[in-house]
Amino acid sequence: MPERRAFLKAAAGMLTAGLLSTDAAALWKSGAIGDTVPGLPPWQPGVLEIHHLDTGRGNCSVVIGPDGTSMMIDAGDAHSAERTMAPARPSASRRAGEWIARYVQRQLDRTGSSGLDVAFMTHLHGDHVGEVVADSPRSAHGYRLTGIADVAETILPIAMIDRGWPDYRYPAAPTDPSALNYIALAKSAAQRGTKMQQATAGSTQQLALRHNAALYPGFRARVLSVNGEVWTGSGNEASALFPPLDGLEAAAMPTENMCSASMLIEYGAFRYYSGGDLTCDTDYGRFPWHDIESAVAHAAGPVSVATANHHGYFDACGPTAVRALQPRVWIVPTWHVSHPAMSVLANLFSKELYPGDRSVFATGVTAEAMLTNERFSRNLASSDGHVVVRVPAGGHEFSVHVINAEDEAGAMVKSFGPFAT
Repeated sequence: MPERRAFLKAAAGMLTAGLLSTDAAALWKSGAIGDTVPGLPPWQPGVLEIHHLDTGRGNCSVVIGPDGTSMMIDAGDAHSAERTMAPARPSASRRAGEWIARYVQRQLDRTGSSGLDVAFMTHLHGDHVGEVVADSPRSAHGYRLTGIADVAETILPIAMIDRGWPDYRYPAAPTDPSALNYIALAKSAAQRGTKMQQATAGSTQQLALRHNAALYPGFRARVLSVNGEVWTGSGNEASALFPPLDGLEAAAMPTENMCSASMLIEYGAFRYYSGGDLTCDTDYGRFPWHDIESAVAHAAGPVSVATANHHGYFDACGPTAVRALQPRVWIVPTWHVSHPAMSVLANLFSKELYPGDRSVFATGVTAEAMLTNERFSRNLASSDGHVVVRVPAGGHEFSVHVINAEDEAGAMVKSFGPFAT
């Protein structure tokens, strides 16, 4: 048995040497880390982390600020046909929201925090807040358990920020069951003590550090846009991109995706963009205001890391936005056979749109999408797994780590960087 164990460990060492960072692979082969593949380093004050979760069922990111402030961006649970979706991660034995809650709790444990400070919900689609289906369980609090509702069942956020509180009537009164379920959750959370707010474009107060902001003056998080209001770049001011709604034909109306709340996080020279499901499709020029992502990308300016809008779907990540953002690292939150579109990958990798090296990570690309987009998908830095961005104190550099999403062990599969900011 000892010989067999040594052989298996040596074989695993050869495999991991090609996947892990040089230092991690060396430690593995030397036996210095025992029989486990290394995970993320311990969180320490001053470190900013941004976790992009691979659940195979929608969007969710978890931000740990340098003072330990915790913020979750979305918590989706989509229910498209199984043949169109990536595998459920870690498995289908729990709902996506339950897995998310467990992931969030593990990050809170790493920082020694007792609660989730902020839930920032970009918009009201099921792959971002949780889709209601026939077998969604009922909560004792008056809503169905899915997505963010599953999270709130075990970790009630201290504050929740979304695009519609308190009446959600813009641009029209919601009728989608998933949106209505989220609204029921929001009202229940408010009654139970969660501070509910509507996102305000341009605001840096809503996303400020909660625990010890004075220690980290180089950190700032801003709401870039919401409901078509876009930060002007001056102070906390914003201006409306969408025209008045009165008299607009149905096809010209802003959609739920276009109303997404977006954000810009800055830490020293490090800059991070996240835009929910903002889109650029103008219906062949008929409705220019439908290209909300270009205006928001110009407001953000060049960044270090950007999440791809709308999962890299065909109607997002247009040339104008890509040229404005110019990140060293792209992260594409994928889970469906249509994510990402080939045209989007062409834009993200294009040296014509902006020069220099860039790495593109995706959280859960299906085998079908990998094959369809093989011309570009072969260049992805990763195509599944949690993608974690770590920024050390001062924000002068950052690294990217891919974490195995098939279980909860937190094993690091690949490590990249450091990259200069």
